[in-house]
This record gives sequence, structure tokens and C-alpha cells, in this order.
Amino acid sequence: MAKKRRRDSGEPEETYEFVPPEFDEKEFLLKDLYGTKVLLVAALLAVVVGIVSACIQLTAEDFWWIGLILMVLVLIGFKQLLTMLKFRADLLDQKILIGNYILFFFLSLGTWILVLNL
Repeated sequence: MAKKRRRDSGEPEETYEFVPPEFDEKEFLLKDLYGTKVLLVAALLAVVVGIVSACIQLTAEDFWWIGLILMVLVLIGFKQLLTMLKFRADLLDQKILIGNYILFFFLSLGTWILVLNL
């Protein structure tokens, strides 16, 4: 077999140096605190909506869909509710809000089911 020739151009290889981006610790902490506060508001609101939905269904069994509509309406107005409670929505990422929407829906649904089975 033939030997492969090495090409030596005499140029040194490029060296890559990683430079981390600027990190604003204060902004990170503010976003984290706001995310936690919004999570608590979503959880408390979900429990209240679940209890109200269960009470509606217990009083009029044929109107269970009113509780579902109530849950969806609160989900739609959740961001406006946060602005009414003086939360800055610009500090929250879209992923955090979507996570809070999912948490609200399932927690209110679970509370609704739990209250119905008492």
C-alpha cells in the first residue's frame, strides 16, 4: 500500500477560546422570583376554580359544562389577571406561562374531581 503524504502548509492551527456571555444576576433572580409568584397565584386560583366548578356541578348535575367553560375563561384571561395583580408580564418567558397554564388546568380539574368524590 502506498503511504499517504501529509500536507504541511506551515500555518498554525486556529485556536478557539470560549467567551461566556454576560450574565446579569439581578435580572435572573427577578425572573425566578416572578416565576415563583406567578406559580403560586396559578395554583391558588386553580384550587378556587376547581371548588367553584364542583359546587356548580353538585347543585345542578346537568350543567357540568359550566365549570369547564369557567376553567377555560380563566385560562384565557390569566395574563390579564396577572397584570391586574401588578405582575410584570415582560419578565416572564413564554415557556413559564405555558407551564402555568398546564398546571392550572390539571390542578383545577383534579380539585374538581376530588371535591366531587368527598
